[in-house]
Amino acid sequence: MTEPTTASSGSARPGDAAWDPRQYAVFAGHRGRPFADLLARVDADDPRLVVDLGCGPGELTLGLAQRWPNARVVGVDSSPDMLARARELDGDGRVEWVEAAAEDWDPTESGGSVDVLVTNATLQWVPSHLRLIPSWVAALAPGGTFAMQVPSNFDAPSHRLMREVAARHARADDLRPGLARAQAVAQPQTYAALLLDLTPDVDVWQTTYEHVLAAEPDGPHPVLEWVRGTGLRPVLGALDDKEREDFLADYEKELEAAYPRKAYGVIFPFTRTFAVARTPA
Repeated sequence: MTEPTTASSGSARPGDAAWDPRQYAVFAGHRGRPFADLLARVDADDPRLVVDLGCGPGELTLGLAQRWPNARVVGVDSSPDMLARARELDGDGRVEWVEAAAEDWDPTESGGSVDVLVTNATLQWVPSHLRLIPSWVAALAPGGTFAMQVPSNFDAPSHRLMREVAARHARADDLRPGLARAQAVAQPQTYAALLLDLTPDVDVWQTTYEHVLAAEPDGPHPVLEWVRGTGLRPVLGALDDKEREDFLADYEKELEAAYPRKAYGVIFPFTRTFAVARTPA
């Protein structure tokens, strides 16, 4: 979660633009599954230095420490709120928590070559990540692993409708930059070609998860609650209370039509792109 805290206008509530660990954790089980699928392709046996770039609230990073108990594990994130939550969870001080944006993080300052570099659901917030990936792979130890996962659902109704509602809003020009920032992902073949120019051992794939989200009849739409913790944050942070209320009412009406509530809840398809690259030993 490397998005810096964004200054908000009007009387926007604190946390509407900043990362909120509580909101992000609402769907922790669904959000954690791609991380597990990514790590299943990482076959490092006994790494010395493991870095989680964009570690968020830290639960998944602590899982890295459990998997590799002898490793030095570093969690990097730009959000002070997320890191505060991570430190709360890390009662034993097992992980080194570092505040830095992905664009500014220097792997050479980690105190050694990185054996495993994981970045999960982060690079969509880093428009320059295609330029940065070669330097991250170059910082790996021989036989090291770079593992990434990014959402690839920006053409899904959840995001398309968000853009459409924003485009007809009175402050459309103010909302456009925040929405554009969260779409800086490439096609799978682009990641494959980029990584294959750096190392011959590359695995790239896509998975579409059919998430089933609980939906109370009188509660907020679950897809709205999902994006409120991620892609919707820049929009909410740019609006004052009345503007935000109107935007959410319009957007939720569109979501109700696109993702109808059923007795079992709401089906929310979500495509993600994965890539794992290993350097020669």
